[in-house]
Amino acid sequence: MRLLDLSEDLAVNISNEQPASAEEIYAALVALRAEPVMDRESRTDGPHPDDRFRLLGALLATVELEITAATRVDDEFFQGFAAVIGGWSQKVKADAAVGAVVMINRLQRTAVQMMGPSDEEEERPGQAASMAAVMVATDLLAAQIAADAANPDGARRSLNRVEGSLADMLVGMHVLRVCLGDVDD
Repeated sequence: MRLLDLSEDLAVNISNEQPASAEEIYAALVALRAEPVMDRESRTDGPHPDDRFRLLGALLATVELEITAATRVDDEFFQGFAAVIGGWSQKVKADAAVGAVVMINRLQRTAVQMMGPSDEEEERPGQAASMAAVMVATDLLAAQIAADAANPDGARRSLNRVEGSLADMLVGMHVLRVCLGDVDD
């Protein structure tokens, strides 16, 4: 899998002038009753700055679990889902390029999480094809952003990655059909 270097092809700068500290992120997790267990011997004075990314991951997982649980009720699904998207859009604001870069980052994380443990010996062609499909979406979105930014070389690089991922996806689908006995190899 090829992760995108967003700075290479996309003319979008995302920065946070006042990034949340490890302590602030930990406090948010405590408020959500989801604080991770910290090593009490090495973390006697609370989280350290080098815990920041792990804590962000824990906070992201906590929020995603909460959203998933809250939007699973059948009667309220569409209302809840629409409200979550509305809140997300308000936070990202009206800048479509920023929103797209955030979605690209999210899709890349999704693809990495879909890979599964590296020690798995069992071939899972459907999982590999799904990961490739996510990368197709990621790279197509990146290609559009690059094209919108008048960066045809960046758009072409992204489209080249799309073609490779599409091929991987189709091979994975075929292998899964072979495994199911639907087609001959």
